[in-house]
Amino acid sequence: MRTLTKAIALAALCGAANPAMASEDTQYWQTATLNVALPDGFKIQNETVFRSGEAKGFYELENTLSVGKKVNKVVTLWLGYTFDPQYSHGNFTRREHRARQQVSFDNFAKLGKVKLSGRLRLEERWREGLPGTAWRLRPQVKASMPLAGKVNLSIANETFINFNNTAFQGNDGLDRMRNSISVSMPITKQITVEVGYLNQHTFAAHGTDNGDHVLTSGLSLSF
Repeated sequence: MRTLTKAIALAALCGAANPAMASEDTQYWQTATLNVALPDGFKIQNETVFRSGEAKGFYELENTLSVGKKVNKVVTLWLGYTFDPQYSHGNFTRREHRARQQVSFDNFAKLGKVKLSGRLRLEERWREGLPGTAWRLRPQVKASMPLAGKVNLSIANETFINFNNTAFQGNDGLDRMRNSISVSMPITKQITVEVGYLNQHTFAAHGTDNGDHVLTSGLSLSF
């Protein structure tokens, strides 16, 4: 099992590596998530993500409100809306709106102490002042295991697949890949903190790929 864990970690950190990069950026992403359980298996989630980087400064404030319905112990269905104002060094540039449909698979398999989860997310995107509706699919697979006490280690891969071209979605097909590793720990029954590293590899249709090294932190509050 120790060998399996090392292999998963190596794949997550190195799978998107490409020595020929047009540019690389160091970024910082902070996430705040509120989860509220409702009767009959329904739930509400609000997620806010702040993104900044060395090259662009503060450049994105993404807020998603979703409603979920737990179908069984594994499957949850979600519908959501994302409001995504974008910036350049803190100066507002444009707004993006997204509709989100998602199927989550929680702990669908177990390999020793390693639990596997995943999700299939479909998004429709619109940008103010630009024509067209951009469609993309975002599958994710995550492996989690306990480290010590209540501390957990998670390794994940998320792939972005574009279905069409618009004025603001230039690539169709494989667009980017995010590989991440993080540790999380509950502070109380309601509060969990998480810190980690994420590598974002963006594929260029004509040219050289781009990469981002991201320090991530998250705070989750659940009721």
